[in-house]
Amino acid sequence: MSLGDSGTRREARERALGLLYEAEVKQVDPAELLESLPISPVPFALDLVRGVAEHRPELDAMISALAEGWRLERMPAVDRALLRLAAFELAHRPDVPAAAVLTEAVDLASDYSTERSSRFVNGVLSALAADLRPDEAPATDELPASPADEVGDR
Repeated sequence: MSLGDSGTRREARERALGLLYEAEVKQVDPAELLESLPISPVPFALDLVRGVAEHRPELDAMISALAEGWRLERMPAVDRALLRLAAFELAHRPDVPAAAVLTEAVDLASDYSTERSSRFVNGVLSALAADLRPDEAPATDELPASPADEVGDR
């Protein structure tokens, strides 16, 4: 299987998302989690997890700046992991088209998070893509509401 195949990249992103979520829930560094695995994930998934671990403060700052009014720690854990993953790809993987990053992130949000998460993830990542890759990014008018269900949790 080639990692040029979108299905394989989708599976690698899905695995990376699962590992990032697991690391957060267990409160361990993602790199430490990778070391404990009996079987190493495919190279693309490894690159994504390691990249998020290495650049997490930078990624969190970018996400926080664009998710106006919504604190990172109040977002669903899956959304945080997914936003970090996609933000890493947008910021540090210029070989991956922005449209592919956004499409995959929205699809994963639809599959694994709340009903409103895919719209929120799309809004944050579209704004980030516009900042980081203006030649590739789709136009966006405004950010959608957060996936958080309780207004007072901002």
